[in-house]
Formats: sequence, structure tokens, C-alpha cells
Amino acid sequence: MNSEQSQPTIFRISPLIRLTLLSLYIALTIPLPFLSQLTGAPVPPALLWVALGFGGVVLYGALSERVILDEQGIQVTYPTWVPKIFRKGWSLPWAGVQALKPRTTGQGGLVYYFLSKSGQGYLLPARVVGFAKLVQLVEAKTGIDTKDVRPLAQPWMYLILLGFTLLLLLVDIWTIWTAQTQIH
Repeated sequence: MNSEQSQPTIFRISPLIRLTLLSLYIALTIPLPFLSQLTGAPVPPALLWVALGFGGVVLYGALSERVILDEQGIQVTYPTWVPKIFRKGWSLPWAGVQALKPRTTGQGGLVYYFLSKSGQGYLLPARVVGFAKLVQLVEAKTGIDTKDVRPLAQPWMYLILLGFTLLLLLVDIWTIWTAQTQIH
């Protein structure tokens, strides 16, 4: 066995996806404390800032997922600072993989689940950098034909979402500026 085979292969969530989703979170939430102050809402702005910070950390933790493939199997893990109650992760030995089954999402997309010999399903992570390589390694380790396996969302979809998010951030800047001029 050569050293390349014994080293685990680690796949992380795409930086484009992380940037897009974190930016969207900021764009959707950052005006709230300013608007709370302007409107005299019952929720104080300081509490909103704390809640938004907590939500941002939770989202960042969820986007810190790692997929690790080695000679024994596949596992999805999160950094140790992410509490298990938020994201547990999973692992599945190659010998326990029975099939890779497609499932239609509620929006009409297609995702894939590893079906274990015990009948339990594990979502194939599709938002990673190097998804094609991940799928090739899965095929090599399991013998399951993966030629039709594609990620749910293509990079261009996230680029479009990022573009709209940047436009929303411009609206946020205007909203915050307007709120600040109304307060003073």
C-alpha cells in the first residue's frame, strides 16, 4: 500500500457556497438592530446584535463541515468547537455501503443517499470542493456506478445568488443610512 492510499482525503464546503450563504445571512439580518432602534420595537437592538452574532456562529459552524474519505470509509465531521447538539456528523464503513440511492427533493432537485446494509440513509455531501473527485473515490471504494451522480446546485446558481445578495447589501446600506439619519 502506498502512502497516498493511506492518507485520508478531506473535502471541505466550497468557499463560493460559504461566502454566498454567510453574505446572505448578513444581508438579511444586519438591518434589524438599526430598524429596531428606529421603530422603538420591543426587542432591544443590543439583544438583536447578540442573537445575530450567535446565529452567525451557528451558520459558520454548519458551513465548516468536512468530508473525510480513507481506506476504512467515509465520514462527515465538524470542528470540535461545534456542539454535537447542532451538528453530529456521521461515518459509514465502505463495507457497510449497500447502495447509493437518488431521492427527489421538495423543490424537484435530486440528492443521493448512501444506503447502509442496516437500511439507514446517509446524505452524500454535494457542496464540497472537488465533488467529482469525491464521487470517483466513492465509486472506487464501493464499486457503485456513479456516472449519473451530479451535485444538487451548480456553481453558477451560487454566483447568481451571490450577485443578488450583493444587491441586497446595497439596499441594506441605504436602509441603515436612512435609519441613522432618522434617529439623529
